[in-house]
Amino acid sequence: MTSWANLGLDLHLDLRGRSGVRAALAAALREDVRSGRLPPGVLLPPSRTLATDLGVARNTVADAYAELVAEGWLTARQGSGTRVAARAAVATIGRPTRPTPPPRPVHNLMPGSPDAASFPRAAWLASTRRALTEAPSDAFGPGDPRGRPELRKALADYLSRARGVRADPDRIVVCAGTAHAVSLLGSVLGGPIAVESYGLHVHRDQLAAAGVRTVPIPVDEDGARVAALASVTVTGALLTPAHQFPIGGPLHPERRAAVVDWARDTGAILLEDDYDGEFRYDRQPVGAMQDLEPDRVAYLGSVSKSLSPALRLGWMVLPDGLVDPVLTAKGIWERWVSVPDQLTLADFVTRGGYDRQIRLMRTRYRRRRDQLVTTLAERVPHVRVSGIAAGLHAVVEVPPGHERPVLAAAADEGLALGALSVFRHPDSTDAWREGVVVGYGAPPEHAFAGALDALCRVLTR
Repeated sequence: MTSWANLGLDLHLDLRGRSGVRAALAAALREDVRSGRLPPGVLLPPSRTLATDLGVARNTVADAYAELVAEGWLTARQGSGTRVAARAAVATIGRPTRPTPPPRPVHNLMPGSPDAASFPRAAWLASTRRALTEAPSDAFGPGDPRGRPELRKALADYLSRARGVRADPDRIVVCAGTAHAVSLLGSVLGGPIAVESYGLHVHRDQLAAAGVRTVPIPVDEDGARVAALASVTVTGALLTPAHQFPIGGPLHPERRAAVVDWARDTGAILLEDDYDGEFRYDRQPVGAMQDLEPDRVAYLGSVSKSLSPALRLGWMVLPDGLVDPVLTAKGIWERWVSVPDQLTLADFVTRGGYDRQIRLMRTRYRRRRDQLVTTLAERVPHVRVSGIAAGLHAVVEVPPGHERPVLAAAADEGLALGALSVFRHPDSTDAWREGVVVGYGAPPEHAFAGALDALCRVLTR
């Protein structure tokens, strides 16, 4: 066995277990060309260099090269050296093949995705520069599993002002997004945990991965039917009270009060996913449910819709009794969220950049929502659109048996849509709903009209 570095090329040849040095060298090179480890056009080391590395006579290497040239594996020209022949690319017997990935959709109307082109690059860069310039030296040492104090202070002020959350920085734990928060809380609370019968399957998957069984409770246009909690024994309930996903609409005020009373009476914990809470259009802002009972509600949020899911930045505002158990579950080192990103977000929030971004995107998404509703009303008047008072998506209901054909037609158009049935809990006893969940956040401004045209073509088939 030997290896060499020559002209920037690192190779490894295995000559063990072969008879005759020349034959062994030729066989090893032939095998590497056949397998693709030496791709077409690669320049091999000069015979003198390889002979020195192998500790053999130069003629031995030259004879092996000549044999492979004669067989068509290599080419040799005066002044250009010895190279792997282009025709050898067809010899790939035994190489594993990767599955061909599905083509990317032409139009992305999947729910839960913001407009990536609207990320505030200049303002974020300015915040990054300030944050890194002003950061104390300890910010670049081992992390704190709670998150940077600068960010926890900024979040406490913002959430209290904008969402009505009673947020003490000592009760805030920074995490890598809402799904990460659900996973941590599931591992702490154990199970079972009640979830909405239509909801984010990602959260159900996170709980299942933590060994927690989920119990579905029905939903309607007023949110979760929390009276059903009286008939189940659970450690907590995961709800989206600001904007139920995916059906839409806030949790009715009477139900908010009732579910908080249930948590007080039973000792259960409410996991409040503030899904799309900052994006409301046709109604007054709905404050966080956590304000009603901070000792029984764990409030969860992130920047995945307001800024970008690529940042992997979220937070939990926890009851006092859950802070230490969650930190234990999270681990003693901050391994989840980049400290420079935390410092940048703290600056961005403190200096008002986050508020400005929310206002900008709320206006932009409302315009898109209006364009979606108007276009469907004019061109596909037979469909019913719901869940449009807030958020970044709408539900388009279809007759029974039509969901799959609609999705198939969408695939033909290069249009990505969400299937309403995907969000249904497998143990739900709710009546089946069929439809598509249309996200209007992801397409860039110039492509949104084309995406709506494709959607209308699909729905009119």
